[in-house]
Amino acid sequence: MTDLAKSLSLNLRVTKRLAARRGASLRERLGPLDDRLVFVVGSPRSGTTFLAGAIGSVPGFVDLGEVAPLKAAVPELVALEPEAAAARLRRILNVARRAGLVGTVRAVEQTPEVAHLLRAVRLAYPRAQVVHIVRDGRDVVCSLLETSWLRHDQSKADDAGIAYGAYARFWVEPERREEFERASETRRAAWVWRRYVTAVRSAGVPLLELRYERLAQSPGVVAEDLAAFLGAPVAELAEALGRVHAESVGRWRQDLDVSQLADVTAEAGPLLAELGYADDV
Repeated sequence: MTDLAKSLSLNLRVTKRLAARRGASLRERLGPLDDRLVFVVGSPRSGTTFLAGAIGSVPGFVDLGEVAPLKAAVPELVALEPEAAAARLRRILNVARRAGLVGTVRAVEQTPEVAHLLRAVRLAYPRAQVVHIVRDGRDVVCSLLETSWLRHDQSKADDAGIAYGAYARFWVEPERREEFERASETRRAAWVWRRYVTAVRSAGVPLLELRYERLAQSPGVVAEDLAAFLGAPVAELAEALGRVHAESVGRWRQDLDVSQLADVTAEAGPLLAELGYADDV
């Protein structure tokens, strides 16, 4: 498939997802784009999808989902200088928003890999806001192990055409690529969490950091903080966040055996401790 055909195909997915949404007026759909985007970032399986969906459900916002053309481009964008990456990122998202008839509402972008592009995001959209959701890395590992994303001998690919498997992605330290590919699946999953969380926390951009565990325990309190940060309606946001699934908090205690927990601790123990997830670390 040519680059142009691939781009058209990926943008068609955006169009299909967004253009059919109900309740949007023609003026809203075709009006000037609002550059006050909200970027929800975090490790995969940390609650980014739920949080972005909740924000996107309240009046004045729309959830873009994971924008496939952007997700496909991230490995190339991280290799560019921030200014060049920012210009391309802006083009991709502006096309996606127009293709999806987003118009004047505030778009919520939730591609986890954007965690590695936050400096470019800041240059592309100075008025954008970033929300980082952090979840206990051990619970993230449990969730990742339920997928086939990091397993050997995989023929699957994600919605952006990026292959599954145990190979080293762009976010793996160059000097550790072979080590990553030899590591256990559990350790690779912990590696994912550490690299994504570290990328966000080291980017040096203004953001609001939320904990999944606090969200699960007190969604109304988190809604107040988040609404104040975004200028969003608190009542609607509280209702949306109240649908959080709290039963997965602490699942690692039952799901990880001793050897798996040792792998997680070996790869991500210092970050777990730094963030206060100190049980058995």
